[in-house]
Amino acid sequence: MSSPLIYGCMALGGAWDRSEITSAQFDAAHTAVRAAHDAGFDLFDHADIYAAGKSETVFGRILAEDPELRQGIKLQTKCGIRIPGNTGPDNSPVHYRLDRDTIRASLEGSLQRLGVDSVERLILHRPDPLTTLGETGQTLDDLRSEGLINSVGLSNMTLRHVAAFQQVLCTPLTAVQIQMSLAHRDFVEAQVLGNQTEGTEYNFPEGLLTHCAADEIEVQAWGAMADGIYSGRQAPEGDTTAEATSGVVDRLAERMNVTREAVVVGWLLRHPYGIRPVVGTMNPERIRACAQAPQAAELMTHTDWYELWTAARGHSLP
Repeated sequence: MSSPLIYGCMALGGAWDRSEITSAQFDAAHTAVRAAHDAGFDLFDHADIYAAGKSETVFGRILAEDPELRQGIKLQTKCGIRIPGNTGPDNSPVHYRLDRDTIRASLEGSLQRLGVDSVERLILHRPDPLTTLGETGQTLDDLRSEGLINSVGLSNMTLRHVAAFQQVLCTPLTAVQIQMSLAHRDFVEAQVLGNQTEGTEYNFPEGLLTHCAADEIEVQAWGAMADGIYSGRQAPEGDTTAEATSGVVDRLAERMNVTREAVVVGWLLRHPYGIRPVVGTMNPERIRACAQAPQAAELMTHTDWYELWTAARGHSLP
């Protein structure tokens, strides 16, 4: 059974430093990945910066020791962010690089750590103002012609970036990944508040979702679980809006006979533009709980969806 959800591997591998992977960290990662696979997740999301490469390393070890997991799953990874002591020199600032040498070296490192010959998709993690689109695009086309990637994705970018890369790439641009959740609602707030003073508070790339829908580009939502604040995690003290939203989530979950996590993630699935939420918890129970999100989305009425939105924003729509 395939799921519209994506399993995010950011938490695998332990701390974001160059320490060794412990046996406990490997076992926890294996348990989480197996739970996601058994729940129907078939797309696993990586990045070279996650745990300083250890996320990919531990995943590669899991695949080597559990060959059944390799059957039917797809892998995507990201490149472009340089973090000191991680993907960048110790004395450097955080910066972004999408030049030819950086992209190639990053992908080759990811493939080696994952123990695979290619990935389904290479995602550019952030835009790089100092590298021309032509150089980046040609590099990606070269990687595809060599059979190392099948397609390209963009993360944390605007409609302008999407349109520009579509012009320079021969390789299909198949996905855009951006933060979206009940707690990060700019994608719907900006849609309805264009003529309202309140609308100036929100910043979401105008036209991005409609463009992706028209060009059949998959939209992936990172941070989809809103850090768990509506589904069991203690909200910040005094955050009455989060508490009220959790109450709505609880009531809908009980009525639908699904988990709270399913309601939170299902709110994104209910949107008509085919959003694919990225789920990054390592807790097997919460992974299985999120797997009910398609059921929650199917049962969620128009009014339910708006009730969740209104509760999360803390006041009525205009």
